[in-house]
Order: sequence, then structure tokens, then C-alpha cells
Amino acid sequence: MTANAVFIHHPEASTYRFSDHHPFNPQRLTLTIDLLKASSALEDHQMLVPQAADISQLRMVHRSDYIEAVKALSVQNPDHRWTERAQKYGLQSEDTPYFYGMHAAASILVGGSIQAAEAVLSGQTQHAFHMAGGLHHAFPDHGSGFCVYNDAAVAIAHIRQKYGARVLYIDTDVHHGDGVQWTFYDDPEVCTYSIHETGKYLFPGTGFVHEKGVELGFGACFNLPMEPYTEDDSWLECFSESIEKITAAHKPDIIISQHGCDAHAFDPLSHIHCSMKIYREMPAIIHRLAHQYTQGRWIAVGGGGYDIWRVVPRAWSLVWLEMSGHPIISQLDQEGHHLALPDEWVKKWSQLSPDPLPATWLDNTAAWQPMPRRSEITTNNQAIKKVALQDI
Repeated sequence: MTANAVFIHHPEASTYRFSDHHPFNPQRLTLTIDLLKASSALEDHQMLVPQAADISQLRMVHRSDYIEAVKALSVQNPDHRWTERAQKYGLQSEDTPYFYGMHAAASILVGGSIQAAEAVLSGQTQHAFHMAGGLHHAFPDHGSGFCVYNDAAVAIAHIRQKYGARVLYIDTDVHHGDGVQWTFYDDPEVCTYSIHETGKYLFPGTGFVHEKGVELGFGACFNLPMEPYTEDDSWLECFSESIEKITAAHKPDIIISQHGCDAHAFDPLSHIHCSMKIYREMPAIIHRLAHQYTQGRWIAVGGGGYDIWRVVPRAWSLVWLEMSGHPIISQLDQEGHHLALPDEWVKKWSQLSPDPLPATWLDNTAAWQPMPRRSEITTNNQAIKKVALQDI
């Protein structure tokens, strides 16, 4: 496997911020980049600064009236005619309230994922990581779930329009990747896959196994809704077997993976009980599949993750370490949960973190309380996996 990878980041990505008290906190970007640099895993020559997406690019997915609304609500003191319509466009909820500079900030995030697509499909690199992307809940006509514009969907539309490539979109966020799924629900050339906590108990309340696509797109949509309190082994068993079969069946030209890291036991917005183990192994599986099926063409984006101190920096760093083939990965596979994080990073950020920071890359789950009903949860997940794969 090659270490031919680029890290795409715009310094103004952190302006995508709803409020000081909103759980979608861009400080997680700073924490992750600082961890990678403290680990000697990210150099300036590996980084690309993207341009913001323009209106024509946004229109590949989003409706013109929605884009107009986003722009109008992005100014200081928006006109009342627009604030009265904000709810219609999903921009007046507690989750996704409009904010000053919203259009510019969201366009930067979309531009980053388009840049990742261009870097890979132009042959500039095999792999690209756009950590600030992954806003998978936005729809063509409204915002939702902390997401204003859907950068992954626009990047996929760009790939389809410019390169005609078959796309496999893999979503590992604990919340169903609904915006991307519904955007391409009738497109047989875009296979969407999402593993997540079941929508019976978690936003957005979708992502069930019967959602398989419509018309020509039927059979190009897969969902694995996991039981609450699923742990590492069951999550990884379902993910590894299903994504292997789906990738082999779809035969994509490129893989785009979304790496929301909110299925961790520490995350405050879900009920899954996994550890950092899944965030080590899922990128490794996707990396191998990219080299096996797509000549290495792999784009990764970020997504959710709301324990910004103990979870997000480690999880997103592991994506880049795997993608870039950094030596820390080899050490990690040898030393497991004993491999220490850089002491300087832990000391620096411990002063601000509300919780004690972990000292190691992986969690020592031997100290965790075992979940009740473990065998029942595992059996239920296996049944879901069987149904999801029955048509392959």
C-alpha cells in the first residue's frame, strides 16, 4: 500500500460554528491537527487548502431557493421576511440554527470535499482526507442535524458529473447518513452504505434494512442499524462482513468514507458502547478494500463526534495515520492499548479538558463495565446483518 495521501484543510473551517454552547464544536479540528503534529504525523507539504464551493457546485445537489435562503440568513440581522421562512428550510431548530457567516463557512466545507475528489480522481494522489467534511444530514432543500450543505453529496455529484465514476459511499457515523442516502436513492451508480445506531431510538429515525433504494437505484442502498449498547466485537463483525460483500458486489471506481466518531461509549449523543478499537480497524478495512477494488482511490471525510477531547482527536488521527501509512500504525498494532499519546499534547490540553485526557491511543476496555444483554444484542445485530445482505 502506498503512503500517497493529502490532508485537506481550510484555516477558516472553524468558522462553521452555531454557538459557543452548541455540541458541534470546531475546536475538535484544532485538537486533532495538534495531535497529529505532536506525533510528527502531519507535515505542511502534505496539506492542501481548498477553495470554497461556488453556487454552481452547490446547485449540483441543493435547490436554488434553499441556497438563497442560506445566504440571506447568513448576514447580520437578517430581514424578517427570511427569518420567518427559516423554519421551512430547517434553519431555525435547536440543532441547526442559522448563524452569521453560515453560507461562507458551509461553502468552505463543501469546497474541501470537492478538492478531495479532484485530488484523487485527477491522479494527484491516491488518498485524501478532508477532516472538516462529512455533513451528511443536509438535504437538497433543507438543513438538518447540524448540517447546512451536504459536502459529501456534492462531492459525489461532482464525481458523477465530471468523471462518470461508480461511487461507494461508506458512512460509519452513529447517526444514519440520511441526506446522502436520499440524494442518490434512485442512482444505481452510487451505492450508499451506513452502519449506525438503530433509528428506533436515535436521530434521524431512519436507516432501516428495508431502505434499499428505488427504481434503478433499488439494491444500491444498504443499512445496518445496530442495537443500543452494541460493543466493539459485534459492531466490527457486522461492519467487516457486510462491507466486504457490498464492495465486491458494487465494484466501485472510488470509495468515499464518512468517519463520524460518535459510536464511542464516551459520546454524549448516542447509546453505542464501542471503544477506540473500531476507529483503528474500520479505516484499515476501508484502506485495504480501496487497494483491492478501486486502485487505491479513497476519500475520507469527518462527521459527528461530540466528546471533542477524549475521542475525536484520536479517532480522526487514526484515519490519517492509516491513510498515510505512518509508522505509528505499526507500533499500535504491536503494542495495542499500551501505545502512549504524545506527552506534550496531553499536558497542553489537559488544562482545558473537562475530563481527564486518555494517555494512550486505544482504550483499555478491560477496565470497563461489561454490558448486560451482550449475547442478545449480538444475536439481534447478526440477524440485522443477515437481512441487509440477503439480496447479494
